[in-house]
Amino acid sequence: MSLLVVEDGAPRCLDCADLGHLVFLPRGDTALTHRSREESTLSAVVVRFNRRKGRYERQGVLVEEAGLARAEARCLADAEARRRRRVRDAARRAAEDVRFTDAFAAEIRRLFPGCPRAWAREIAAHASVRGSGRVGRSAAGRALSEGAVTSAVVASVRHVETPYDQLLMNGVARHEARRRISGAAELVIRGWREEEDGVEVAAG
Repeated sequence: MSLLVVEDGAPRCLDCADLGHLVFLPRGDTALTHRSREESTLSAVVVRFNRRKGRYERQGVLVEEAGLARAEARCLADAEARRRRRVRDAARRAAEDVRFTDAFAAEIRRLFPGCPRAWAREIAAHASVRGSGRVGRSAAGRALSEGAVTSAVVASVRHVETPYDQLLMNGVARHEARRRISGAAELVIRGWREEEDGVEVAAG
């Protein structure tokens, strides 16, 4: 990877910026990155501009080689303890996700009693995937606000019950595609608001 430092609006090589003695540590290992920066007197963050997203994204850090070695030794010393902690944290997050998805599905059913239970659960599971950036993970979504829950339901109806996706594939602009299918989507949403789901009868 070719690295440059921008100073006063002009690119400079690492040696010119007095950073040539540092080594590059790619992102990915949070503990090693944190400890390497702790162990290094001098360090720098490496970023790359993502043209598609229009923003800088972190690639890793530059740290002193001796600092990296000390950080690696520290990580090796407590690797098993950190592994067990990651397992516990993953189990805790999974349980939290299940509870949140259940609560989101229940709120869908409260606001839209005509929405089939299985569909409400599917909407909730899709909207609340951790790290997805979807509405269920927004602040409003985590608070189970009516607006966030409704947005998730509308999005599902739009994709499943209308030709919205086909319009997009045919090159129709998103705002125009939404305008065209708004009536059909609203018909389904209105029905779900006003109707109770069918009574489930167990076979006997």
